[in-house]
Amino acid sequence: MSKLTIKSGKGKLTLRKSKSLVGLKSSKSKKKDLEKENLIKEKVLPHLGGFEVVKLNKKGTSLDEKLDEVRKLDEVELGTHVYYAEGSKRPLVPTGEIFIVFHENTNEEEQKIVLDEYKLELVERREPNRIIAKVTAQSSNPIKVANALENFALVKMAEPDLDTLLDEYPFISPHDELLNHQWHLQNDGFVIDAPRSLKKGADAKVIDAWKRLEGTGSDEVVIAVIDNGFDLTHPDLKDKVYKPYDLWTKSSELIQGDPNFTHGTPCASVALAASNGAGIVGAAPNAKFMPVSGTSYSLRATEEMFDYCVKNDADVISCSWGTTDPAFDLSPMKEEAITKAARKGRQGKGCVIVYAVGNESEDFVSFYSAHPDVIAVGACTSQDEHAIYSNKGREIDIVAPSNGDWPITAARAWWDNGISWQIGEKRFWYDGLSRGNRYKHFGGTSSAAPLVAGICALVLSANPDLTASEVKEILRKTADKIGHPSEYDVLGHSRKYGYGRVNADRAVAEAIRRRDDFLPVTEVEDTVSHGEGLFRFSVERQKAEGYGVQMGIFADYGNVLKNAERLQTRFQQPILVHINEMQGRTVYRLIVGAFDSAGKAIRLKEDIVEAGYNGFVRNLKDLA
Repeated sequence: MSKLTIKSGKGKLTLRKSKSLVGLKSSKSKKKDLEKENLIKEKVLPHLGGFEVVKLNKKGTSLDEKLDEVRKLDEVELGTHVYYAEGSKRPLVPTGEIFIVFHENTNEEEQKIVLDEYKLELVERREPNRIIAKVTAQSSNPIKVANALENFALVKMAEPDLDTLLDEYPFISPHDELLNHQWHLQNDGFVIDAPRSLKKGADAKVIDAWKRLEGTGSDEVVIAVIDNGFDLTHPDLKDKVYKPYDLWTKSSELIQGDPNFTHGTPCASVALAASNGAGIVGAAPNAKFMPVSGTSYSLRATEEMFDYCVKNDADVISCSWGTTDPAFDLSPMKEEAITKAARKGRQGKGCVIVYAVGNESEDFVSFYSAHPDVIAVGACTSQDEHAIYSNKGREIDIVAPSNGDWPITAARAWWDNGISWQIGEKRFWYDGLSRGNRYKHFGGTSSAAPLVAGICALVLSANPDLTASEVKEILRKTADKIGHPSEYDVLGHSRKYGYGRVNADRAVAEAIRRRDDFLPVTEVEDTVSHGEGLFRFSVERQKAEGYGVQMGIFADYGNVLKNAERLQTRFQQPILVHINEMQGRTVYRLIVGAFDSAGKAIRLKEDIVEAGYNGFVRNLKDLA
């Protein structure tokens, strides 16, 4: 089959003609059901480039012959072949329009000669030497015409307009087999096989955060888990490993198989287990996994582990270990090692460091978690109560769901022997009921800390420009108060719960708000705030749902009007204005379009960027 090579965007496409599909555009004045007339075998796509994509009943004739036959019908305004780009299964339809750029100094009379030569009709003149033309009934195939025009002396560039299917990107929740056991992500009041009732809503709101992000976080965010006993063959971890390091071997080869060390595997899984359709899923399943093996009290080892994380681009560092023994308080040099990572990592924005406060039921926290630059995490239960084992203290920032009523389900290392004094499956499962031999029940502040680390990764996915201290502030600000109000002081802090139970959804929403509110306030030179210009507009309320493309934030309402006029004229979409207070003054967000799907907004954004503007897709729900 012959192939055609055409100019497309910044490169070229090699096309092959479909053996079965054609595009038909019906006449508006004369309509007939071609399917009933036995001309159409199957309708494939209702709309692509203005055509309906169908399969014809060829009845022993070639596709070319049948298409020619159908084109002659009064009921068919246009008929076209459908194409595929080499290596792709997406159908391509030429819309019939061709973008033509003539060489400079080519006058309109000369340009008309070119159009007449190829039986083209002028649709729009963009610039003196840039036009859009369309084929007529007398023209050849628009792809062939564009190729011929490329060889015409007066023509600098000719590109046929093609339409194809684009991916829409709605959020699809993970469907991992044990997700309905992970009440800490979303607590519906029960676990499918648990023998007790849980408190509905006593969870970290992680699934709500995924919905707000329309995904499960960025794969650019790196979570370092410093611990021992990482099973790098585990199906939920093995494909995520990024720059592993073992402090004991001083290499990327991690020690595995020692039954004394298994803790790192479940900790890592709570933070970032992959969404792969099997097993469990972590809070940030898209995040990269940097296992740093070899916890140590040693000063050199402390410096080495944190320096390694900083130098190898860790964004979040999760530590489910420490000590409450006063003989092993942190020296100033160890504190400096942590401070350096928390303030100098991430190119100066600081690594977000999360520490468990400890499980000793003490009225003070682990010395590591007491460091002022880390996020100190305690534990609460599936009943929204303080986990009795979780240490208390003024340094606690946040609590996160863990065991104490019903445990967490986490990954287990292949060499994990479980609780030695228990028999059978009770070695791994609280109730003795197995949920798979690569998983187990887990808990403690060891589970709460990596859950918060995963949530921090979601926050950075929403706003990667946040500093480590800003992430900590956001978690405190957006936490849900649990327990009795009398347990919180006038500043909203509790020695049991810190500032409350972590709320991933509210934290992500706040990260998005800060990302948008700290965009540069856009101004234009020809301000109309002092009365210049007359504008006609109508106003109606817009529901906070759907998607648009945010173009900027304006402090001058005159600029809003001027830019709204330009954008509406250019893109033929409704213009939304969101009024808000920022830094003590009224500002206006300008949004183009209001679509029911993110995919449509993405396509508009591409048009906007192509036209030389800047913008980003905005979920209108965030402006409620």
